[in-house]
Amino acid sequence: MAVEPLSQKEIEDRLSELPGWSLDGDRLTRTYRLDSHFAATALVVHVARIQEELGHHSELTLGYDRVSLAVNTHSAGGAVTDLDVELARRVEAAAHVHGAR
Repeated sequence: MAVEPLSQKEIEDRLSELPGWSLDGDRLTRTYRLDSHFAATALVVHVARIQEELGHHSELTLGYDRVSLAVNTHSAGGAVTDLDVELARRVEAAAHVHGAR
């Protein structure tokens, strides 16, 4: 199934529903801050599970108390697609469970 790139307007509309997420070049990005390294690591594991379920993976960076993501769709020429937005939505929900801000 082909995944179509979103227009700039579509990206802006979807980002309005994802506070903290932004468009950085050709990728959706977000950094979360957590209370500890353990909490940040737990979020990374949760995000990894979401990515496996979707079959869609971001660049995922773990810091001491931070987790950063950057995602676009390689099969759509590195553009942002609804698949990226769905990943962002699911990560956002998981981040709140882990107390991320």
